[in-house]
Amino acid sequence: MITSYGWSDTLQQQFQTYAAHGLAPARVIVQQRGLYVLATPTGEANAQLSGRFAHEAEAGAYPVAGDWVAAAVRAAEASATIHHLLPRRSAFVRKAIGGGAQVVAANVDVAFLVASLNADLNPRRIERYLATAWESGASPVVVLTKADLCDDCEAHKASIEAVALGVPVHVVSAVTGQGLADLSASFAPGQTAALLGSSGVGKSSLVNALAGSSLMVTQAIREEDARGRHTTTHRELVLLPGGRLMLDTPGMRELGLWDAEAGVATTFADVEALVAECRFRDCAHGAEPGCAVRAALVDGSLDEGRWRSYAKLQREAARFARRDDPRRQAELRKVWVKRARNYSAEKKRRMQEE
Repeated sequence: MITSYGWSDTLQQQFQTYAAHGLAPARVIVQQRGLYVLATPTGEANAQLSGRFAHEAEAGAYPVAGDWVAAAVRAAEASATIHHLLPRRSAFVRKAIGGGAQVVAANVDVAFLVASLNADLNPRRIERYLATAWESGASPVVVLTKADLCDDCEAHKASIEAVALGVPVHVVSAVTGQGLADLSASFAPGQTAALLGSSGVGKSSLVNALAGSSLMVTQAIREEDARGRHTTTHRELVLLPGGRLMLDTPGMRELGLWDAEAGVATTFADVEALVAECRFRDCAHGAEPGCAVRAALVDGSLDEGRWRSYAKLQREAARFARRDDPRRQAELRKVWVKRARNYSAEKKRRMQEE
């Protein structure tokens, strides 16, 4: 059974130490609070963490949907106890609302970043998801849903392609089937794709459409503000016809960055290239001579909204990176104070000119 869920010869070799202690490999296919459902060599099993694991595991080291674990399986009871977490190939991590890291999905090959083609479509939110996806180690793919309710899909697609920088953007409809074949072809049998996005964007409907059956409960969005309500309340890994794996996750109201400097740099490679062209290495991108960023903003080749988004996400990523480095913290504070002053001065100048 576990072969269908992505078990490989490489994983088998890594598992030898655990096998010597009588444990079996298993993949987490459902995660809901402290309870788990595992795919094991003998079938599905309900599972809990061992007391030692629960006590000793650090933040972010508890199993999530998609994880491989070493478990003591009781096949006759269809139950198991999780003793160890296997190393992750990839992990989609966000800053938890209460602080610390929260792993949303693990061992994902493709991150489907899902947004609805309605009034709530926001390129800035897509940039944030892209930064986290690139940092995770998975390959991002943007999925724009509910094409059947959109009058100008191509214009919306173009606006997202402008910030996605070569990342595939698919326009789909779970109702009409538009784009589903191309989306399915974007990951191979045996690979795992995770659906990540806000509530009501159609993630569960997409799983149902690709599966050809109603596996996940769905709800309509609120008409008054185009926002959705939480439908999926747990994380679940679904085996689709043809051997592909789809991991559905609850909608996220917020996506705070966590250790994502490299992801931000990749998402904003165009802005990073401009920054590198500035005459001065410590350019605050205000009134300094030879500022490539300011020149691009003036001639329109760099959108001001994208620049502000880059600056905001950089600040978030930098806060994480400097938290244990007082010297870097002081240096970055000086840079951002200078940039804030230059921005205010430039804004005041423009208002006076108008």
